[in-house]
Amino acid sequence: MTLLGGPHLDARHLADAHDPADLLSRRGREATSSVIRDLLDWTRRPGMASLAGGLPAAELLPVARVGEAVARVLREQGPTALQYGPTDGEVALRERVAPTPSRAADVVVTTGSQQSLDLLARVLVDPGDVVVVEGPSYLGAISAFRSAGAHLVEVPGDAEGLDPEALAAAVAGGLRPKAVYVVAEFANPTGATLTAERRRRLAELAERHRFLIVEDDPYGALRFAGAPVAPLAERTERAVRLGTASKTLAPGLRVGWALLPPWLRDPVVRAKQAVDLHTSTLDQLVVADLLADEEFTAAHLARLRSTYERRCRALVAALARLGGGRFEVTPPAGGMFAWVALHRSLGLTADELLPAALDAGVAFVPGSAFHLGAGGELRMRLCFATLGEAELAEAVARLVAAVDRVAPGR
Repeated sequence: MTLLGGPHLDARHLADAHDPADLLSRRGREATSSVIRDLLDWTRRPGMASLAGGLPAAELLPVARVGEAVARVLREQGPTALQYGPTDGEVALRERVAPTPSRAADVVVTTGSQQSLDLLARVLVDPGDVVVVEGPSYLGAISAFRSAGAHLVEVPGDAEGLDPEALAAAVAGGLRPKAVYVVAEFANPTGATLTAERRRRLAELAERHRFLIVEDDPYGALRFAGAPVAPLAERTERAVRLGTASKTLAPGLRVGWALLPPWLRDPVVRAKQAVDLHTSTLDQLVVADLLADEEFTAAHLARLRSTYERRCRALVAALARLGGGRFEVTPPAGGMFAWVALHRSLGLTADELLPAALDAGVAFVPGSAFHLGAGGELRMRLCFATLGEAELAEAVARLVAAVDRVAPGR
């Protein structure tokens, strides 16, 4: 047989003529791995003290209570729990996570909040559309919007969160964002909380310039100091609020949710239909069972907050006690991360320090990984949630030893 009158080509000749990787789409070719995911191989080494991950404390995962929930759900709703379910999520869960009963219809349950980000990117972003992220920002959000072809623009943030005046100046200069992404409570990586005044100003800018605020809230329930601040989604209808069970219950359940304005709900549901049809029915009903148990939930969250507060204090104290001026840090009021700076007098960047730190048996994420371009060179994101207090002190001791090895006498 010939093809269009040309010579016979068998499978062997085709294989010789083309690299199978040529079949990849542009997105498939250009996708990059997360720095944090790459570091996980190091953190699994025996004896490694990892400050790199964003993992909740393993010993605080409610294994027994989840087991009870699974047994009850299967006993009472067995066939339903193991069957296909509605794409927008189980009503029992949507009603639990909605801010008011009337908003339950505006909730879409997703397979972790990372899927919420991916779905929003799919339905909002055409290639070249501008999406603003705080500098520095969560890597998963950067990846989701970049995969959709967004033109990402970094607006600086500080200890009070994203700077809305810097955003206003950029908009006045011609920037036209379709969306602005923020982690308003205990941001990843900085631990910063967006102040009430900055939230008011950001909501005002969204109304005036008609962009959407994507408010990601994985850590808000982990506040252990200070008073809560009203969410952005309560200040403007031009906001989406994302939630998850990963940091408060268990990441392995892979249950998140998005509170959407009505005009955005159906496009997100249609996009999710194309991706996975629906999030695991069993996992949704288990999370709904846990959240319905208000006594358990209150006690569990109180234990998380208390433990993370002690560990945060232990890390900050060890950095001061053992660091001898090598480190600078502003303690967060909640969440899981401390944003630590190497003192400028060391003449050392976090990227330069990382190989020596890994050799010394301690892992962290360099701050430069959270920026679109230059920035964060002196910074390290340290997670205080996973290790115990004594282990955190040991991790800091190893970090000090690594600094002294790379920058002796500086």
